[in-house]
Amino acid sequence: MKCKTCKQKAVFIKPTLCKIHFLKYVEDKVNSTIKKYKLIAKKDKIVVGVSGGKDSLTILYLLRKHNPIALCIDEGIAGYRNSTIKDMKSFCKKHKLEYKIISFKEEFGLSLDKMLAKLKIKPCTICGTYRRYLLNKKARELKATKLVTGHNMDDESQAVLMNLMKHQVDIMPRLGLLTGVVKDKRFIPRIKPLYFLTEKEIAAYSLLQDFGIKYTTCPYAVQAYRSEVGDFLNELEKDNHGSKLRLLTAFVKQLPKLKKTFKPDPINSCIYCQEPCMQNVCKACQYLQKLEASS
Repeated sequence: MKCKTCKQKAVFIKPTLCKIHFLKYVEDKVNSTIKKYKLIAKKDKIVVGVSGGKDSLTILYLLRKHNPIALCIDEGIAGYRNSTIKDMKSFCKKHKLEYKIISFKEEFGLSLDKMLAKLKIKPCTICGTYRRYLLNKKARELKATKLVTGHNMDDESQAVLMNLMKHQVDIMPRLGLLTGVVKDKRFIPRIKPLYFLTEKEIAAYSLLQDFGIKYTTCPYAVQAYRSEVGDFLNELEKDNHGSKLRLLTAFVKQLPKLKKTFKPDPINSCIYCQEPCMQNVCKACQYLQKLEASS
């Protein structure tokens, strides 16, 4: 198979491109997404939420001209997180990028492993709550104006379809390239520059750039419903190439209308940690209370 641009040997199919033109395709896609949707301004201070995986390291690399700070959350997952943190440190040192590491144990007194030993709760539920909490809090402390995540087309098309199928209409306005509908200076706006790139494209880019990372999966990542939705979308994509892109393009087009109909609850301050939340006690502190009660 030959590159559709220069007729050299192709390294990727759909789009059929050689190494040079595939790398350019990915970089151009991210730059055009940032420009079209006005995700980053010249004066923005960028913090990138980094796990050490292909998605977050790819966007960290692609945004290096903006002098981003890599913010890594160490949940304390034995046999997994230490390895990805090592990769992240090596990557940042190689590309002369600043990084910060914040751990669950430092912030909350327990690792995720210890939390799950105390509470009967889905790992992704409590982990997601604490990760979002720390990413926003620490990004704000770093004086960030934008918090970047590595969500890709597969992640986002799954999220849109899952919320549609569950009829979670109230969640839909919170999705998109620039998330959130609540304006509060304590919430750092989150952006997703990889929104229109597939997981396969990002994996290929990271391999061709020789990022030297391990393609491991979190041992707690067992999401049956999301996997089923992902499999369905992959089958649809196989038979109808561009289905995921068309789904997200249609969603983004309707998003402004959805946001207009959204009526957010007032933002309070948690009575314990003073972080912004909808109730008197934020979800993070609610879990901490349960953990203390189980001791």
